[in-house]
Amino acid sequence: MDEDVLTTLKLLIIGESGVGKSSLLLRFTDDTFDPDQTATIGVDFKVKTLAIDGNSAKLAIWDTAGQERFRTLTPSYYRGAQGVILVYDVTKRETFTKLENWLNELETYTTRNDIVKMLVGNKIDKDDREVDRNEGLKFARKHSMLFIEASAKTKDGVQCAFEELVEKILQTPGLWESESQGQRLHLGEQQQGGGRCGGYCSIP
Repeated sequence: MDEDVLTTLKLLIIGESGVGKSSLLLRFTDDTFDPDQTATIGVDFKVKTLAIDGNSAKLAIWDTAGQERFRTLTPSYYRGAQGVILVYDVTKRETFTKLENWLNELETYTTRNDIVKMLVGNKIDKDDREVDRNEGLKFARKHSMLFIEASAKTKDGVQCAFEELVEKILQTPGLWESESQGQRLHLGEQQQGGGRCGGYCSIP
């Protein structure tokens, strides 16, 4: 199947510890959810092939721990990434307010100016919400990010988050074109507005 793959993309998942980064990744790649998921030590790495509008992209998805003591990993972790998912927990405001720190780090270490960013508000299955959806949307628009709310537990929004991110990257040829031997890309006609999520995601 590899000969049908248009390109390989490096995606990152970042955010504070405990927001559900690994749970989102496992739900997307393996369709599993472990309520007792332990904290990721160092870096976890998954590969999944995703088809978007008839084009297949192989995703190399990197997941790292959010605690300060693992920050020594970051320069090589960010290098060469084409897309990043920033995750916060809608039930913990602190994880939302620290997004600015993650954006600053991303800006410091990333090697691409046009990296595509997706903001994900996770754990919407819980009742004790502290961050309103409109706050997330406003923050995403301010920083030119895609946005979606999700739940790794119930599956809501997970597939959509990755699909929107990859779709946007494929619409930005400079991000991946040089590594794909000049293959032509044919995207569907419906590229305006919210894309394949029916307006659920925001494209600023």
